[in-house]
Amino acid sequence: MSHLQLTDIDLAFGGHRVVRKLDLRLEKGRIGCLLGPSGCGKTTVLRCIAGFERVAAGEIRLDGHLVSSRDLHLAPEQRRIGMVFQDYALFPHLTVGENIAFGLRGMSQTARQARVTELLATVGLPDQGGKYPHEMSGGQQQRVALARALAPRPALLLLDEPFSNLDVDLRERLSHEVRDIIKATGTTAILVTHDQHEAFAVADEIGIMHEGRIQQWDTPYNLYHRPANRFVADFIGQGVLMRGTVLNDRQVQVELGTLNSAVPVECGIGCGGCSRNCAVDVLLRPDDIIHDDASPLKAKVVKKAFRGADILYTLELPSGTRVLSLVPSHHNHAIGEPIGIRLDVDHVVTFHEDTADAAAPRAQALVRIDA
Repeated sequence: MSHLQLTDIDLAFGGHRVVRKLDLRLEKGRIGCLLGPSGCGKTTVLRCIAGFERVAAGEIRLDGHLVSSRDLHLAPEQRRIGMVFQDYALFPHLTVGENIAFGLRGMSQTARQARVTELLATVGLPDQGGKYPHEMSGGQQQRVALARALAPRPALLLLDEPFSNLDVDLRERLSHEVRDIIKATGTTAILVTHDQHEAFAVADEIGIMHEGRIQQWDTPYNLYHRPANRFVADFIGQGVLMRGTVLNDRQVQVELGTLNSAVPVECGIGCGGCSRNCAVDVLLRPDDIIHDDASPLKAKVVKKAFRGADILYTLELPSGTRVLSLVPSHHNHAIGEPIGIRLDVDHVVTFHEDTADAAAPRAQALVRIDA
């Protein structure tokens, strides 16, 4: 039995359906994430789980107990759910220790203080309990907010864009720290974000949302290497689609050569395997195109983006087709210079060229080569 289970959740504001037949299951001790662009419905789902919104249809169960349905709505304070908000929401007139202890009702003063001391150590802020929120940095305030949410030992922890107010370097560091803290406490959690780097750093499993639906619920690795549809392939990472022809159920021919697949090639959702000469679009990631000076296959550098350890090159093939290649930065080539390349594709991902699933119109083509 899943610790958190959402089944066929529907919610509309006015005549606009924000969440559509959404299913989600999360096991105890796991960290899940709802990831997607603004307006996809991810925060609304979080609010439904917390009890701030009533569902129009479907069920939400927490640890096997029904907490939301069309006919039942358990109040937020009865769900044993902790919340961490993007603006921290700390009480400015209370000390750090008093903020953390705020939800610890029904405990003796000694037990409350012991719990506060324990959590201050857990979040890396020992001996900081006497300070006020305004005396702390943004990252420290977010740790205090996390400690306050964890203090009552919630059945579920919800984090709503918790790092959006922090600078990039602090956001990356704190996201790893938050994951470690949540894992150390054995808490089950759901994170909402539009930033895939945060999602990858924190979550065990991620649901890619689009127009109120989860397009794919999977590990970060599978989302990148085995996207379920064009929208997921486009949203996660970078890449281009190249026209290809299926030679057999394990091989696809593209302009750059023949790709060999470890699993039967599929051309689209519901396809049980492609036939010979089936036309497909093949997803090529920047790490699939390897810079190789010895290769007879050449491509011209048309754009480059320096990223410290790597350079992301936009390369033009003789046909005019453009691909991306992520190359160690000591290979510094000029715009207009031809360089040798070769294919090194471990995961062959294909979509039928005439099948534009509802989640991602064909016109998108995944050509994200303007980086």
